[in-house]
Amino acid sequence: MSKFLIVGLGNIGTEYANTRHNIGFDVVNAFVQKHGGDFTVERLAYKAEVKWKGKQFICICPTTFMNLSGRAFKYWMDKEKIPLENTLTIVDDLALPLDKLRVRPNGTDAGHNGLKDIQNTLGTDKYPKLRFGIGNDYPKGMQVEFVLSKWLKNETSTVHLKIDKCIEVIESFAAVGIEQTMNLINKLSITP
Repeated sequence: MSKFLIVGLGNIGTEYANTRHNIGFDVVNAFVQKHGGDFTVERLAYKAEVKWKGKQFICICPTTFMNLSGRAFKYWMDKEKIPLENTLTIVDDLALPLDKLRVRPNGTDAGHNGLKDIQNTLGTDKYPKLRFGIGNDYPKGMQVEFVLSKWLKNETSTVHLKIDKCIEVIESFAAVGIEQTMNLINKLSITP
């Protein structure tokens, strides 16, 4: 049975729930919920295991806070003996507009502290990522406040559609691989 590690980036704590920066947690939660899994608190992460079409998914939301995500990523990848190319990290991305998702087999951290820590921990940026566009509609110098803010009412229908599309991305990634998934997703504009 093929095994995959699905990593949603975010911060623990109710003050971070439903913020732009926690979209990785939200996507992984939705994926686990769709497939009937349950999270338990385990070492360095909330963890759930689900099976789908002969594939096993180890799904984690690190409890280490965003800036130390690499520890949880590496621990669970090593413990479950999952090859790096069978990991998918879901992360918010300021550089992408709200209607976009981007799947890549590798790439820099682009200034994202969670990705930066994973890259430093692994010693490479060559691991698959699903970037969830959150837009960049904020005044100069207010980036931190923006990423830690809740979604606006007029954004929520797009966000829910994109979370559903992310579930499809995770399934496609496991079923047909990253190249075909990129071809299906990267040019889409996802709007209600």
